[in-house]
Order: sequence, then structure tokens, then C-alpha cells
Amino acid sequence: MAYEQTVVIPEGVTAKLEGSRFTAEGPKGTLVRDLRYPQISLEITGNELVVSTKSDRKRIVAMCGTLAAHARNMCTGVTEGFEYRMKVVYSHFPIQIKLAGNRLEIVNFLGEKQSRNARIDEGVKVKVGNDEITVSGIDKEAVGTTAARIEHATKVRHRDNRVFQDGIYIVEKA
Repeated sequence: MAYEQTVVIPEGVTAKLEGSRFTAEGPKGTLVRDLRYPQISLEITGNELVVSTKSDRKRIVAMCGTLAAHARNMCTGVTEGFEYRMKVVYSHFPIQIKLAGNRLEIVNFLGEKQSRNARIDEGVKVKVGNDEITVSGIDKEAVGTTAARIEHATKVRHRDNRVFQDGIYIVEKA
């Protein structure tokens, strides 16, 4: 039994496949990813990427769907991009946020003297508003990881998190 998934490549996106290296190029930029996995074959026919396998093993069939989702996200990223909105919440001490190169510095979190930092991945733009942070870019994985790092940097430790609900939280994914 064979299994296959097709990914429709939208207009305005140039897709190339060199071996297992998939390249999506669109108006917002270019993304390259290695979609290699044993017993899975990739080919571009017309405006579709076909991810297929001859195996019927669960793990390999599931990986077909994963590789197709990666390709779909790459096509979406180079046309529309991804954006995460985050909300800065504080009730005890006012949090100050500064951009310092490739990291976000969170000062005065819960009155701590030491500042907390979150690394920003390459190709990700971070905009800081009054009580809102916008994380955007074309690579869904990099945008999501950066937003998660910012959220994790303000995790409350050694206090009751029902009382101390301060932090930076992901509010919307667009």
C-alpha cells in the first residue's frame, strides 16, 4: 500500500527540489529546508510537491504528513509571513523591555535586580510597544521558538503563580 500527500504551491512562489533540499522563494524571501527521511520520496509535478512512500508503517506515513506540513508552512511564510502577538502583564513591578542586538532584555521583572534575557533567532523581527510585543518573520519555526523563549524567560519561579501572574504571554498567532 502506498501513501502520498500533495502540497499545492501557490502563485508567486518558486519551488525547487535539489535531491531532498526543498527551496521556496516568494515575495517576502527565500526558505531552504532539507526534507530527507528514509523511504520517503519527494517530487515536484507542475505546481504541486508530492511527498510519498511505499511503506505502510505508521512512523513513515506520519513523517510524510510532517514533511508536507513543513513545505506548506514554507510556502505560506514566503507569501504572507507569520506573526505572534504577545502581551506584557504585570501587577507588582513595572517591567521594562529593551532590544539589545539579537536578544530581548527584560528588566525589573518581579523587582529582580538581575535582568532576564531571551535570544532572538536570525530572520525574526521583534517590535516592542507599551505593553505588547510583536514577533514576526517568514520561518514559522524560528518565529514560534523566539516567542516561546520570550514567554519562558518570564516564568515565575519560587512564588505562587496564582498570585504572581506577571509575565509575557502569547496572545495571538497570525
